Amino acid sequence: MAGPSVNEHHLIPKSKKGKDTITLHTICHSKIHSLFSENELRDHYHTIERLKAHPEMDKFLRWVAKKDPEYRDRNRASNARKAAKRQRRR
Repeated sequence: MAGPSVNEHHLIPKSKKGKDTITLHTICHSKIHSLFSENELRDHYHTIERLKAHPEMDKFLRWVAKKDPEYRDRNRASNARKAAKRQRRR
């Protein structure tokens, strides 16, 4: 159920023909998109288990579990994602 602190995440991005969705807290959804490209989500991180297994996501989930369910903050792109974006621009 969508609301101010939750929204739907396409396990495979809509732009990559994904249809299946799951409900996530907004901050978790934002973190996923700050860490992974749409191709990475399509090719590897298209299940909850795989998302949770990623070391940076695991660390984030352990941290955010201690927060109030309505907690919101901005996620910034990881250094690896920023470097990949810079590389694509060249």
